[in-house]
Amino acid sequence: MKLKVAGLTLKIAGLEAGIVGLTPGMYCATNAVPLESVISEQEKEKEVMENKLSMEDKSVHGSESENGQKTVHSSGSKDGCPAGNGLFTRNFTLVVIGQIISLFGNAAIRFALPLYLLNQTGSSALYGTVMACAFIPTILLTPVGGLIADRVNKRNIMVILDFSTAGLILLFACLMNSLDLVVLLTLTLMILYGIAGAYQPAVQASIPLLVGQEHFVQANAVVNVISSFASLLGPVLGGILYSVYGLRPILAVCIVSFVVSAVMEIFIRMPHCKQEQEGKMLQIVRRDFARSIQFIRRDKPVIGKGVLVTCGINLFLSAMIVVGLPYLITEVLPFTTDEANRLYGYAQGALAAGGIVGGIGAGVLAQRLQIRKTGNLLVLGAVCVFPMAAALLWQNHGMVSYLIIAAACFLIMIISTVFTVQIMSFVQTETPEQLLGKVMALIMTVAMCAQPLGSAMYGFLFELCAGYEAAVVLFAGGVSLMIAVRTRKVFAGL
Repeated sequence: MKLKVAGLTLKIAGLEAGIVGLTPGMYCATNAVPLESVISEQEKEKEVMENKLSMEDKSVHGSESENGQKTVHSSGSKDGCPAGNGLFTRNFTLVVIGQIISLFGNAAIRFALPLYLLNQTGSSALYGTVMACAFIPTILLTPVGGLIADRVNKRNIMVILDFSTAGLILLFACLMNSLDLVVLLTLTLMILYGIAGAYQPAVQASIPLLVGQEHFVQANAVVNVISSFASLLGPVLGGILYSVYGLRPILAVCIVSFVVSAVMEIFIRMPHCKQEQEGKMLQIVRRDFARSIQFIRRDKPVIGKGVLVTCGINLFLSAMIVVGLPYLITEVLPFTTDEANRLYGYAQGALAAGGIVGGIGAGVLAQRLQIRKTGNLLVLGAVCVFPMAAALLWQNHGMVSYLIIAAACFLIMIISTVFTVQIMSFVQTETPEQLLGKVMALIMTVAMCAQPLGSAMYGFLFELCAGYEAAVVLFAGGVSLMIAVRTRKVFAGL
């Protein structure tokens, strides 16, 4: 797929990322000008910031590389290796192909394991609790991944983590019949989400190293489209395989996917400037975090305000969809187990399709997108929740209710992806290279903090309000709308 765009993405790969996907990532705003104008106006400020931070790091500009040669950085040319004149350079293409394969496996396994747990137990409270536990390692390891991404070759991070994921799934397949299911699934999901948390900062931070600044929006849009496309195929094919053959074939397919992705990534030539290590690891971690927090709070406070908004949306909207979508389709609507599993796979596919449409739309409309107006997207996303509540009042018409819920999730995902692409590109443009991995990791970590709490909360709410699930969805939509309306005023004034 080739995006023909002019102008310059967070998960939710699938729904989790952003749910840095459904999670509308992090939100920030600036003056009412297109992204290209923002970059032009802020270029001098960013250059001054980079030089200042480089003096503190004693390592980035004019530093010596491992072969003893001086490296000089410039826009679109890192570590003395030019990113290339076009978007689809050899290295960026390899990253994209590796992401297609890896994210397909990730989407399939994240779809199959929680659904298997829900089918075996039928408990939304247990499901929500397990999903909440699964998110904790993501929160803890995402900032670690950012710190590592700034100090280790990002290609090596991706290769090691893909091989590790394949090994983890193989171990789960060997132990699933001999250990307690809930304990084994919880531990496996926690490790999977932790790996993803360490993986994503490396991917996001690699984009500015492989493409020029003029291609940031296109590159981020491509990565988001790829993520959504993989998330589309993963649940759809996973739902078919799961309903017909069970869990084990999905595990085998995912193992192969991660191994192939890791092998593909070995051939990526990723520019890397080795930073000097000053002090012990704990001191380095504390100093890097302090720099990232200082940058967000003092140098770019608008980013910090956006992160707080994201926490609210993740808590009340994203978590409701993460927990509610599988529970409502498989346990509430009047479908047989096999039919419900397939339909849930299709609903996850609808989410991913929304991500694809949103990613393409963000790329095509790159010149027209204005940060000042992004608050309106949050309002639209919150409004889309209310038809879901209405659909639950017509449970006797199971397929009609299902189609309304799936369509609402599709629209929410389009809105989320457009928002995410725009904001991620802004953050990447405004952040100095030597802070990019750390800042991206910190933003994702804070934005995801509300996700475990929200998952646990909605798991218990759906079980407590059995028979009145529409009230829970209305609650989510109402609170999200209030947050969105107040946020729109903040964005309009920046």
